[in-house]
Amino acid sequence: MVDGGRLWKRLSELAEIGKQEDGGVARLSFTKEERAAKDLVASYMQEAGLSVREDVAGNLFGRREGRDPNVPAVLIGSHVDSVLNGGDFDGPLGVLGGIEVLQTMNEEGVETERPVEVVAFTDEEGARFSLGMIGSRALTGTLSPEDLRHEDRDGVSIEQAMRDAGLDPGKIGDAVRSPDSLAAYLELHIEQGKVLEGENLPVGVVTGIAGPAWLRLSFTGEAGHAGTTPMGARRDALAAAAEVVGVVEEEASATGSTVGTVGQIEARPGGINIIPGGVELSLDLRDIDEAVRDGVEGRIRERAGEVCGRRGVALSFEELQRLPPAPCSEEIRASIAAACEKEGIKPHSLPSGAGHDGMHVAELCPMGMIFVRSKDGISHNPKEWSSREDCEAGCKILYLTVLDLAERA
Repeated sequence: MVDGGRLWKRLSELAEIGKQEDGGVARLSFTKEERAAKDLVASYMQEAGLSVREDVAGNLFGRREGRDPNVPAVLIGSHVDSVLNGGDFDGPLGVLGGIEVLQTMNEEGVETERPVEVVAFTDEEGARFSLGMIGSRALTGTLSPEDLRHEDRDGVSIEQAMRDAGLDPGKIGDAVRSPDSLAAYLELHIEQGKVLEGENLPVGVVTGIAGPAWLRLSFTGEAGHAGTTPMGARRDALAAAAEVVGVVEEEASATGSTVGTVGQIEARPGGINIIPGGVELSLDLRDIDEAVRDGVEGRIRERAGEVCGRRGVALSFEELQRLPPAPCSEEIRASIAAACEKEGIKPHSLPSGAGHDGMHVAELCPMGMIFVRSKDGISHNPKEWSSREDCEAGCKILYLTVLDLAERA
């Protein structure tokens, strides 16, 4: 079976690339840190006996042939880019776990009917350009020319960053995979939550990935003197926005499944003695049920309009991103559950609130995910942690599931 010590060693080695002073990592897309991470991962793929290639989007693949090289392959993967000051496990566990599975198969002389590939996708996180899953979007043909114009804080577009990294954005269409080239996609990932910890289980079976809707709300009131404008005569954009933030929390909490987050807020002109005349805030809504999520959004829009009407503040909405939830394949879920039972682990089903590349790959083939327990549910943080034992347990479940899927006709 898999070598947990080797997996842990590689996780530790990869964590040194982009290491920050406080212990976190920063590997943004198309940077020298991401390049170094991919180069190290490519060396692991070669050690595992895989054929290695990189596509025009920067997606890195390692392939192990099956008895029939012409049938659709099983794809395993994740990413090696990070958020700013992120943790060591979000992404790398899925890539390195996939390599460990294929290296173990080679070492044990295991043959599979289908080819199996492992992929390190480009820029899953979206931390640099506020557009995530660039590599998986390219793989599925949903990365548009408009997407490539997204810019980072320094005004560098994705298109320019690709050129700087030696890639040709004009050939991005060459990264597209046809549906008949893939039989299934499987991803091993840390949970980034507390469910498995609460259940005292090392591994879980993901039911689906919640779909996000990202909006920007713009409030326009009237700036005025903080000392001379009576409270009843104010058109305070920030006071209206603050009331709407409360509406978001109330409506999202009411469903029991939706999560709503206001993560960015900017008030203008920003003086201590000036009533805010303009405010912009972000809204991130997610749910595994698209109708429930959209219902929450509709109620927020309606109630926000009422708040602003009462306060004499104008309100506009801009849609930044909208993705449907992605259910995991029932067949793959059953395979993962059977692998758990074989390893003496109670199969526990849970949804993913975070987005993953599998949301896009699901457009090409059946998709499944395996979660590994996260300590205290912490992620996107230097304190992100999953134990060596849990990582090994997750990799074992991945091995058994891949073996099952790659043997199916």
